Amino acid sequence: MAKQDTDRTTLDLFADERRRGRPKTNPLPREAQLKLNKRNQLKRDRERGLRRIELKVDEQLLSRLNLLAAEQQLSRAELIQALLLQQLEQQGNN
Repeated sequence: MAKQDTDRTTLDLFADERRRGRPKTNPLPREAQLKLNKRNQLKRDRERGLRRIELKVDEQLLSRLNLLAAEQQLSRAELIQALLLQQLEQQGNN
């Protein structure tokens, strides 16, 4: 019988395996953890009504955005969202 990494009910199959070093805090391998975490993050975002957009910018603009976000104590995503909303409000007033 093969063990699946995502199977949380049969983790005791290999409980007798002893390894040196710090014990694992998560039974899944790192790759599976990352995949599961990303899936959960996307699910939380969807529940909050958030949608993903992608944007490619040059390094200078990215640096300026990072500095401005740090000055305003915002994440870069929050800053970009605020800038977009501000621009849309200005467009609506014209």
